[in-house]
Amino acid sequence: MGFFVFLPLILPLTAVPIARLTGQHLHPRGAARLMTVISAVLAVCSVLCLGLIGVVGTAQIPGNPLPDSWSDPEVRAALPYHETVGTAAMWLLVLVGAACLRTTVRHLRVRARARRALDGLPAGPGPDADLAVLPDASPYAYALPGSPGRVVVSTGMLEGLAEDEREALFAHERAHLVHRHHRYLLATRLAADVNPFLRPLQEAVAFSAERWADEDSAQAVGDRRITARAVARAALVARPGPAPGFAAFAAPVPAPGPVPRRVAALLGPVPSDRNWPPAKTPAGLAAMVAAVGTAASALCALNAAVALLVVLKAVTPL
Repeated sequence: MGFFVFLPLILPLTAVPIARLTGQHLHPRGAARLMTVISAVLAVCSVLCLGLIGVVGTAQIPGNPLPDSWSDPEVRAALPYHETVGTAAMWLLVLVGAACLRTTVRHLRVRARARRALDGLPAGPGPDADLAVLPDASPYAYALPGSPGRVVVSTGMLEGLAEDEREALFAHERAHLVHRHHRYLLATRLAADVNPFLRPLQEAVAFSAERWADEDSAQAVGDRRITARAVARAALVARPGPAPGFAAFAAPVPAPGPVPRRVAALLGPVPSDRNWPPAKTPAGLAAMVAAVGTAASALCALNAAVALLVVLKAVTPL
């Protein structure tokens, strides 16, 4: 196994550049998908390697449930990890599991609470059957996934937007539902719980999902300026919605960051349909670095798992 088993724990750092540069030369759709896949693979490799280190390091601790042959001197010589390292890896796995469980439970709880808030509300007319308008003066809007998904918007938000801006808002939230952006957000949030080095990817995927919905909204209303104006105006009046964690139309405060970048992108040309940036660009180089880091992480985890299985098979009686 060697020191390679530890590499998947730090190789997520290779994905940081693509999280910073993903908006360049890449469609938000491709950016969200690329970074979600990278994040998920790196997180799985981190968990696998923590598990391997824990199993090997704790094999000699009295009372462990592993077969006695796993603590033979031959195994110790081939897989020389101190029990302190193994114990630390096991505790980290427990913490990772608790963090992922907390995130999942919180997501399901918020989703159920938001669903209960819609009980009794009539469906919208005709094409707006998925629309749920809450009589609330606090301005917010978000996409509530489910079967069926719902576009939830408060009367306070609708009062702050013009008619054409409302259509842009509805199209934006429907794009979140159609493309199931909540799955991208949940997957990257869980990956960040597994390995904190993946948090930049989580933030980048959240931004890319909003940009993806912005582009769908602009295409639906037929005017990018209307969507840009709706995003900016909603950000000026928005408040945190009652269902945190879901894709929302705009941030509460239009500070320098996501909202101005979204508006600037909508006022610019339509992004290219590329799902991979050109090689001779900073974004292309960053994508290659992330791809190499992801492949190396997967190979290291696979190599460590195979090495452990070969050694244990050799010393474990049939």
